[in-house]
Amino acid sequence: MNKGVLFIISAPSGTGKSTIVGEVLKADPNIRFSVSATTRDPRPGETDGESYYFMSREKFDSLVNSGGMLEHAEFCGNCYGTPKGPVFKNLEEGHDVILEIETVGASQVMEACPEAVGIFILPPSLKTLYHRLKKRSTDSEEVIKDRVSKAAGEVRKAYKYDYVVINDDLDTAISEVRQIISASRKLTKLNSDTIEGVLKEC
Repeated sequence: MNKGVLFIISAPSGTGKSTIVGEVLKADPNIRFSVSATTRDPRPGETDGESYYFMSREKFDSLVNSGGMLEHAEFCGNCYGTPKGPVFKNLEEGHDVILEIETVGASQVMEACPEAVGIFILPPSLKTLYHRLKKRSTDSEEVIKDRVSKAAGEVRKAYKYDYVVINDDLDTAISEVRQIISASRKLTKLNSDTIEGVLKEC
């Protein structure tokens, strides 16, 4: 059995990353979504083990100190991270895994797992991103400008990823991400089969 492929997908807020990931997951039963861990309290409608793994600060720190987190960071007094166990278990069972994480966490995972495939979702422009966030009508003007400013810094890190997809048209972006996943699977299988073939000839 071939191991699964680890995919890291990052994008600025408002780029459509979650929608793209959701559609990819719906279309492919072999892909597993990596559930993050957090020390914050559950919000209404959130389920432990599905939305997040909700845990105490003590348990979170224990996992970090024992090497049980692929990546972790602290935001606004709460910790977030990717538990290593579920990710590696799915990969060993032959399932591909998607990590939907920010650039800070992505850098940590890329360093720990250089074989991972990085995909960065770009907006057509920061101006377009601003209008998309404005259209949501969920944030103040100040918050929107702050998100766009943060997005500019994230976009500058796109070169660290293996692939960049511009979400100018949602259906096209979903199709391109699925093509990247399909091509990465074939490449991994080809490399594995080729090596086995060479060894048999020895």
